[in-house]
Amino acid sequence: MSQPVVTRFAPSPTGFLHIGGARTALFNWLYARGRGGKFLLRIEDTDRARSTPEATAAILQGMAWLGLDHDGEVVSQFEGAARHAEVANQLLTEGKAYKCFSTQEEIAAFRDAAKAEGKSTLFQSPWRDRPASEHPDAPYVIRIKAPRDGDTVIRDEVQGDVTIKNTQLDDMILLRSDGSPVYMLAVVVDDHDMGVTHVIRGDDHLNNAARQMMIYQAMGWDVPVWAHIPLIHGPDGKKLSKRHGALGAQEYQAMGYPAAGMRNYLARLGWSHGDDEFFTDAQAKEWFDLSGIGKSPARFDTKKLESLCGQHIAIADDAALRQEIEAYLAAADQPALSDVQSRGLEAAMHCLKDRAKTFPELLEKAHFVLASRPLERDAKAEKALDPVSLGILTELTPHLQNASWTRDELEAALNEFAAAKDTKFGKLAGPLRAVLAGRAVTPSVFDMMICLGRDETLARLKDVTG
Repeated sequence: MSQPVVTRFAPSPTGFLHIGGARTALFNWLYARGRGGKFLLRIEDTDRARSTPEATAAILQGMAWLGLDHDGEVVSQFEGAARHAEVANQLLTEGKAYKCFSTQEEIAAFRDAAKAEGKSTLFQSPWRDRPASEHPDAPYVIRIKAPRDGDTVIRDEVQGDVTIKNTQLDDMILLRSDGSPVYMLAVVVDDHDMGVTHVIRGDDHLNNAARQMMIYQAMGWDVPVWAHIPLIHGPDGKKLSKRHGALGAQEYQAMGYPAAGMRNYLARLGWSHGDDEFFTDAQAKEWFDLSGIGKSPARFDTKKLESLCGQHIAIADDAALRQEIEAYLAAADQPALSDVQSRGLEAAMHCLKDRAKTFPELLEKAHFVLASRPLERDAKAEKALDPVSLGILTELTPHLQNASWTRDELEAALNEFAAAKDTKFGKLAGPLRAVLAGRAVTPSVFDMMICLGRDETLARLKDVTG
């Protein structure tokens, strides 16, 4: 297409940003950003009974966490109701739609009779070709005139050509009897007015495309490129739902997954670029294409998510990682870091981010730099500080007081001390971990000593040796 690419994400504000919706938003974002196009956001809030400001805020927060920035202002579908009605009335004026005065009771009776006779229950309105002179003074809906014969072909970039017989299409309602537009009309008008060129959405909307094409064609508008993507399933092969655990994007933030890792993983859910599993945002934007989306549902796999998240944590910028961890703590309703803790965390990041798959794992490794004296020790650390070990640490302290505080010098001093005691450094490591971190599993003893500095290291030793 010669015109600039414009995609959109159009969630209904009836709850949090579902992980499936987050992936749809990501696919639209990647497709537009990788082609210098626009990514727009529309809130489909026509269902006033179920739409809430809190849900809208949750969707926006989820997208902000994932880093899916949109162009222009957020569009409210509800606020465009007058424009939607204008299009319906234009089709009415042009004879492409009509007033239907059939009551709910009459429609139900028609369907009951058709069912009894073994015929199609698709409602055939008796008002489709009735002249205005025969119209009663009664409530009516506006229906579009669906084609009665032939086929509608949905040319889909993911599903291929999907053919629907026009006998399966009813004269869809455009305006209700109270004058309010239906969702199907609003979607088409909004997509056209927003200049959307590519509609990338879940394949549960595939059948909607045939009905929406009736409006595009009746108005003489260009039909967008369709791409209906398979839904996400849980590990058991069933549609992802609450029984599979966390569903909302913000739940994953509160569990401590990095946004870059989540983007990488969601991109791989249903889309592939060769055998590439781990990639950056820049690579994803360059590589992402509709042809790489498969037809089969993707299965959500927490282990793969964690593996990718660990790789993204490992390569992240230290300052950016600290900021994201602080945002995680806020999302998880955990206490914020003090300025001293924040600085210490960033300074220690080089020895923390390797092999941590989530922020809780990283913060557990960071306990030594976040905790303050006197340290509370876990059971394994306490066990490592037996009388023999405490005696050795008491003798070690003067050697550390006189050591130059560099990693090489500290390593040499500790190995020399261990040799003098006719033992190996490994025998010293457990007690030192207990002293420096209060934990049995920590970063390297030397990394902790460098991060803590001479004074803090010696002070922690003195706390246990007296």
